[in-house]
Amino acid sequence: MKTVLPGFKRSILITLAWLGSMVLLPLTLLVLTAWQLKWADIVQIITSERVISSLTLSFEMAAIATLINIVFGFLLAWVLVRYDFPGKNLVNALVDLPFALPTAVAGIALASLYAPTGLIGQWLSHLGIQLAYTPSGIAIALIFVSLPFTVRAIQSVLANLDPSYEEAAQILGASRLTTLRKVIIPAVLPALIGGAGMGFARSLGEYGSVIFIAGNVPLVSEIAPLIIMSKLDLYDVQGASVVALLMLAISFLLILFINLAQWSVAKRISPIR
Repeated sequence: MKTVLPGFKRSILITLAWLGSMVLLPLTLLVLTAWQLKWADIVQIITSERVISSLTLSFEMAAIATLINIVFGFLLAWVLVRYDFPGKNLVNALVDLPFALPTAVAGIALASLYAPTGLIGQWLSHLGIQLAYTPSGIAIALIFVSLPFTVRAIQSVLANLDPSYEEAAQILGASRLTTLRKVIIPAVLPALIGGAGMGFARSLGEYGSVIFIAGNVPLVSEIAPLIIMSKLDLYDVQGASVVALLMLAISFLLILFINLAQWSVAKRISPIR
């Protein structure tokens, strides 16, 4: 029987060609550009205080944003799936707004909102709290851009979760907390890990929204993507490639770990589904 799409050999050839041109070729050129430097120069760039500080800050803020999005993303997904209320479609659309909004626009808006003279920042400044132009501002920007990944991943699973499991737990005398821990969380955990992992990866590479609210002070609020852009502005393409390659390697290992954790959890709880 003829299929709508080409046969396996032709399909896999087209797929590999597209994947190679869109993913493998740019990464290969990145590696080749970085290796134009001597090994001693590469080590010097990687171990420089500014690069280590920016990498540490990027991963710390991405981790904080991911943890916050896990909590509030789960609550938001739960409300959107389990309850009907006026304006639900609007809230559902607002979740995807960070996908459509240019990151530079988001950065300007967040900086204006949380600046010491901003709508929220002026009230926080009276309490001695400053979020904009500090590492806290970076976390806020990363929360904004990565929230949809967590919400959408959990929302799709909750929508397909059979309510009879929760009803059975309640009939057997389980409390709400026990039902949450023993029934709901195990069912959504693989999706939660996947969504959080995608959000974490998105946060690591975020640039546009962060530079407007971070302050960009070296060794204080300077992120790794800004280091890369700074080197490119100085026409140090090889140095920028080294930093980018280092971020790529660390991100790949983290995403691999997250995918393995997601697969392991999904395999362990598959009987529940």
